This record gives sequence, structure tokens and C-alpha cells, in this order.
Amino acid sequence: MDLDFTEAELHRYSRHILLKEVGATGQAKLRAARVLVIGAGGLGSPLALYLAAAGVGTIGLVDDDALDLSNLQRQVAHSTDRIGRNKAESAAETLRALNPEVRIEVHARRLDAEAAEALIPRYDIVCDGTDNFATRFLLGDACHLLARPLVSAAVLRFEGQLSVFAGHEGAHPCHRCLHPEPPPPGLVPTCSEAGVLGAVTGVMGTLQATEVLKLILGIGESLKGRLLLWDALDARFRTVRLKRDPACALCGPGATIRDLSAHRGLAGPVCTAA
Repeated sequence: MDLDFTEAELHRYSRHILLKEVGATGQAKLRAARVLVIGAGGLGSPLALYLAAAGVGTIGLVDDDALDLSNLQRQVAHSTDRIGRNKAESAAETLRALNPEVRIEVHARRLDAEAAEALIPRYDIVCDGTDNFATRFLLGDACHLLARPLVSAAVLRFEGQLSVFAGHEGAHPCHRCLHPEPPPPGLVPTCSEAGVLGAVTGVMGTLQATEVLKLILGIGESLKGRLLLWDALDARFRTVRLKRDPACALCGPGATIRDLSAHRGLAGPVCTAA
């Protein structure tokens, strides 16, 4: 572990280093970490901002969408003068200005099975900030098959949820233990259809970042095997225990999902309306 910090790094991360749970060794772990963020929208914006501020050494951003005026109510990594630009490129500009010491890798592309197979093994942790069931299920399957933890958040109207899926580790449920199959088309509305309070995406994206930092540092109790639910209107959090499904098609003993062939040609754009 490289503990050689510049004076500027020691100053920038001084409040981290003061924490006994982090210290210089923890900050070195953050600097060595590689995190992939899928979606540079409402969730991905605060998530990526706090990862960059924390000194996570390499952050990959995946998004093929162009910034729209309606995004700016919640997607705080962007600015009005960048409307029409690719979101991954716009967010990268903001992150580099915030912390030039971190490496930002831009993947301005559609996330499909081929992209997932190519990108996910290059990173330690994957974060889902999308609003698209095809992409969410692709990510859940790919992270399990490629043995990477998935920090997944979702928001709608005034509510949010968050979990960490690491079924490949053997002791925890995978995402299909919670959601075996995508819902029928049209059953669950997206944020672009039902709306979302902008600050709700900020809270959930920041909680995602916190879970990522805990995983990198190896501190606290992660949300592996637990689902965090937040109702903003009632100002109420609750946590639900998740169990492995012995009949799960992805992580059960009789698993039928062994590769990403079922996703080829099916996954849509990253779709970061969240």
C-alpha cells in the first residue's frame, strides 16, 4: 500500500485522515480503488461527486444520453451551458474541476451485454444509477457472473431504496433473489413518467457513495443482504433483511443464468431519468 502523499493530498484529505476508521492507510485504499458508475444523472451526479471528493483514484462514467433542460432539477453534476452535451463527458468535466488528482474514465456509450463484459472487470465496484429495467437486470446479472459487488439505488416520486448485491461471495443474496424477473412493461412508471423530487435523488446518491466508501475501506456494516427504504414525506428510514432464494436462477444451486447471452441485443440506453 503506497502511503506516500503529497502535501496537497494531506491537506485535501485531512478530515478523512483524522478519522481512526480511515487514516492514511484508508485514504491510500481510496486512491487505489476503481469504481464504475452507470448513469451520470440524478443518482450518478451526487454519487460521482462524493467519490471524486473522497479521492477514489479512478472513476468510470457510463452514459450515452445528452443533457436536457429537464435534467437540471436534480442532476447536479451538470450546468445549463452544457445542455445537449453527453452526460458522461459533462460530469467528467465537473469531477476533474472538483478534484484533479482523480482519474476520470469516460464511456459515452450504450450499455449492452458486450459493454458490460468489457468494462466491469476493469473496476472493483459497480454502481447502478439507471432508470431502466433492462439495464438494471443486465447489471445485476453481469456483476454476479463477473464477481463484482453492485451498489444499487432507485428513486421514484418521494421514495428511495438502496442495497448492495454481492451474491457471488456466497453468503449474500443477489439482485434476482429480490426481483426474479423484470416487471411487465408499463407496470412500474419511470421518473420521467411519475416524477421525482430532486433532493430525493441527492440523498440516495449520497447514500450510494457512502456504501461504496465503506466497501473500499472495509468499515462498518454494509447493506449486503439488506434493503434500505426511505420515505421522504414521512421522514422515515427502515431496513429489510433479504434472504437468498434457493430457487434463484442466478445464484441458486440450480442456476440457469450462466452467461449474458439472454441480454444480447436487449439492454437499452443507460436512461438516467433518475
